[in-house]
Amino acid sequence: MKQSAKELLIELLETPSPSGSEQPVQEIVRRYLGEFADEVRTDRHGNVIGCCNPGKPLRVLLAGHCDQIGLLISYIDENGFLRVQTIGGWDPQQLIGQRMVVWTKSGAVPGVIARKAIHLLTAEERKKVTESKELWIDIGAASRDEAKEVVRIGDPVTLELGYRELRGKFATAPKMDNTTGLWTVLEALRRASEMGLNCSLYAASTVQEEIGLRGARTSAFGVDPQMGIAVDVTHATDCPTVSPDTEGEVKLGGGPVIFRGPNMSPIVSEALIETAEEHEIEHQLAAIGRATPNDANVLQINRDGVATGLVSIPNRYMHSAVEMIHLDDIDRAAELIARYVGSLSGDEDFIP
Repeated sequence: MKQSAKELLIELLETPSPSGSEQPVQEIVRRYLGEFADEVRTDRHGNVIGCCNPGKPLRVLLAGHCDQIGLLISYIDENGFLRVQTIGGWDPQQLIGQRMVVWTKSGAVPGVIARKAIHLLTAEERKKVTESKELWIDIGAASRDEAKEVVRIGDPVTLELGYRELRGKFATAPKMDNTTGLWTVLEALRRASEMGLNCSLYAASTVQEEIGLRGARTSAFGVDPQMGIAVDVTHATDCPTVSPDTEGEVKLGGGPVIFRGPNMSPIVSEALIETAEEHEIEHQLAAIGRATPNDANVLQINRDGVATGLVSIPNRYMHSAVEMIHLDDIDRAAELIARYVGSLSGDEDFIP
């Protein structure tokens, strides 16, 4: 039985993929692409790449990173408490009081991150911002030897995973960044293949974005596209304490965000906007005047240059246990991209 788009989203969200340990998610991606793509391959870096309509002169790459931020076990003390390093950009305050999972060779080991109770904190300690080096994971082990029976140095850790729907098609999960972008490129590839294509369309589930945009660099080199679109999350500004004056006006439920700026091809950005308007796809605009901190950055400068677009999913509370998106936004993003690549004649050169 074929998996529905929503079932795919939930399965991806409930499967761990910290940078460097993305294999479980990539197995899901391979299985899903195998249902409709003409070609599916995994490169030596771990990127999974599906292609529809291979062999055409115009190659288009859709890139969505599959990795999430996490932790890495770096030390086990004599009392069995686990010390960690961060994988990706964490606010340590987001980790205090969280349920965690250590992903070991033999399976998932549950644990928690906390600190001493407020009753025991001194006045100075209450004012101090906790640093990541001060955190530990408690798995209930009584000693180092007991902890080492189930955990090894280098085992990855994530927040406890799970998916929850809220009112009005809002949904929350720890790894909306960037499961939503990955889901979008897979769904866009599927929809575009059904519409008919005049180009070779690739979708890459890229690895290790959170630690330096690494998988997009290697997958783009392998595909060698003339045009590409990266899909990632962006900060929603429709909640308290986030200012649209500095971050732009981006709201959940307002549709995908099309970025404009020097990292993006003006041809691709304008074509995405025109496609959204033609098909009455609700969308939003945002600007960034520097190299983006996502896969669009390295996609643009691959080989002799790639005409690059960036479509983003509005996300509240990024890099936390409660990242929040609107389900309509990812559906509209997939539809926008599918409509655009489906409209390509195959003769475009994208030279500005």
